[in-house]
Amino acid sequence: MRYTFPECDRYARGMTNLEGASIIVVGATGGLGRHIARLLHERGAKLTLSARNMTNLEALGIPATFVPGDLADPNFARTLVATAVTANGKLDGVINAAGVVAFGPITELTNETLEQLWQVNAAGPVRVMRAAADSLAQSAADGGQPFVVTLSGLVAETPTNGLAAYSAVKTALCAFSQVAARELRRQKIRVLDARPGHTETELSRHPIAGETPKFPTGYLPEAVAGRIVDAIANGEKDLPSTAFTDVPAAPTETVPAAEHPVEADMHPAARMAAEMSLEVATPLSAQSAASAHSAASIHSASSAHSPASTPAASSTQSVPPAPDSST
Repeated sequence: MRYTFPECDRYARGMTNLEGASIIVVGATGGLGRHIARLLHERGAKLTLSARNMTNLEALGIPATFVPGDLADPNFARTLVATAVTANGKLDGVINAAGVVAFGPITELTNETLEQLWQVNAAGPVRVMRAAADSLAQSAADGGQPFVVTLSGLVAETPTNGLAAYSAVKTALCAFSQVAARELRRQKIRVLDARPGHTETELSRHPIAGETPKFPTGYLPEAVAGRIVDAIANGEKDLPSTAFTDVPAAPTETVPAAEHPVEADMHPAARMAAEMSLEVATPLSAQSAASAHSAASIHSASSAHSPASTPAASSTQSVPPAPDSST
């Protein structure tokens, strides 16, 4: 299923043709990166996909040049850009969808966690943008419409308690992107920063430190990816958090709530509440989503022969393998 957002036309500054465009996607096996890569492939782009694990890259099933590597490696960015140019003869776009997250108070922040947050979320994307600048400028000189997309997220607009270090490095990336947008505009390179709110990917479920707090149900990753790709194609120059207000939330399922211990000296009302069976809504797990998709596919196949069936009822959506937890 592809999500489109007609209202994004009001932000447009000129269309960008993705057919035949040579584009790098960093973090291509992650919860957003995999959907972005698939959408770009469907639009005819020539892709260079990067992530830490080659097996996961190959499992995407997307025709592309694969470049496994670590954003924390200072030399990786140059290798990535050189590989893309060698494979496709040019470079027209770079999308950084890689990231790691950590939760907890600042007093529990370790040097190792801070360094990993900085390298993956800020320093790495900065090095990739710097390494790609000359090739993107050449694309513009050759009549292309080059672009860079960063994803700093809502925390760059609203730093969040329990996410101090993550908010800080994402804000740094956002600031760098804003300055780069002004500087690279002279070379006709568009820099677009996307700042969606909480999205239901594996990123928040597998932090590198701390425990994931309870969030309200986040955005549907496929829809966020669709909004970003539409923004690229429509020539938009910024994607603040308000640009995602029409993106649908991820589907949820009802599961039993965690049990509360019953103490001997509890007040009778508190005891009654603790002993009650409660249920909560939670985002669908990958397994549940796959099961729901399978059931929907069977229903769609059977109803396709009914006179009352409609194109919407018979449509299906592929469910890719679960994304890497680090992107």
